[in-house]
Formats: sequence, C-alpha cells, structure tokens
Amino acid sequence: MFRSEKIRVAIADDHAVLRESLGALLVSHADFEVVGMACNGAEALALVENQHPDVLVLDLFMPGTDGFEVLRQLDRASVKVASVVLTGSESQADYVQVVRLGARGLVLKGDSPEKLFTAIRTVANGELAFGDDVAQGVLLAMSVETQQERATNLQRLSDREKQIAYLVARGMKNKDIALQLAISENTVKRHLQSIFSKTGARDRLELAVIALTESPTAA
Repeated sequence: MFRSEKIRVAIADDHAVLRESLGALLVSHADFEVVGMACNGAEALALVENQHPDVLVLDLFMPGTDGFEVLRQLDRASVKVASVVLTGSESQADYVQVVRLGARGLVLKGDSPEKLFTAIRTVANGELAFGDDVAQGVLLAMSVETQQERATNLQRLSDREKQIAYLVARGMKNKDIALQLAISENTVKRHLQSIFSKTGARDRLELAVIALTESPTAA
C-alpha cells in the first residue's frame, strides 16, 4: 500500500544511545518522521497522547511503567497506535503477552535495523510484523492456552469459511487466499467479515489462534 504521507514514529527506550541512534537512522529515510522520544513508560503514554504517532517503537523493560503496562493502558483506552516491540528478551512467554496486549509487531534488538524499518512500514499499513519463528511459536503457545480456556467457534462456520480460516492461520494474505481458492479478493474479504462476526476474533491473529486450537495442523 502506498502512503503519500510520512510515517510518524515515536520511540520509547530507556537506553539513551540506542534511542538517539535509532531516531537518527529513522530520519535518514524519506518516509519516516520521528515525532518524539521517551525514556520510560509514563513518558511514552504522554507522547502518544500528545503527538498521535502512527507507530510506537516500544522497549519492554523500562524503569517505572514498563512496556507491558504501556500496551495494557493503550489497549484499555482503545488508542489507535500500531506498536512495534523492540526487545532483547528471548522469552516466548513475553512474546505471547505482548501479542495478547495488542502489539502489532516484534523485532529483536539483535536483528538488523532494516528488519525494524520493514516492521514499522508493515504495521503502519495495518498488517502484522512478526518473524516466522516468533509468529509460529506465539500461535502455538496461544492455541494451547486457548484450548484450556474455551471451546472454539469454528463449528459455526461454513466449509468455505473454515478453509479461509485455516489459510489465515498459515499466514496467507487475502490475495493469496483468493488465488488458491479461485475466488475474488472481495469475496475473501466478505467471508472474513462473516468469520470475525461468528468467532468473535478481533483480527487475523486471533482468528489464527482459534483455527490452530481446533486443528493444530492448520499451519
């Protein structure tokens, strides 16, 4: 998707060198604008409220209000900002938690800067930005948890809707699903609207979790 305007980015990280370096790298790209920086969670929340960035690059472990609490408060307030978690954590439990709290992307601090830039562009366009390894690990962990919490709603779906739900669980985009099923992309979108309504899933990630809960081999 082409954006005619710059992507407005806010950065929250308690390490000054990383924060400033990342800001300098971002503004060297024509499609990014850094609208502010924060060194802790409280500053991050205030920055989002005052500047309304498109994307928040968020460290998880900061003094005082940490990244988890920032995500929790943003979700509770229904603030429309796409959060990309930038973390050194290697904990699958941390990854699952940030996804549940509404993060739209996750990049490890050991990854290349280009991977972060791609993630920012991806979430700014309304898509998810999780690496394949992270995504599959999170989906499987969440599906196990979900099995213990509730019965799935896939039984309410038509056969075609179930097909589409399983293809979403495999990470396929609408246009790829349309090609595989020999239907139009608009038809896929209409089916997805019905699927979300019937299952209660808020987005593609939750739908993938539900699909994997019923059929762990779907992915």
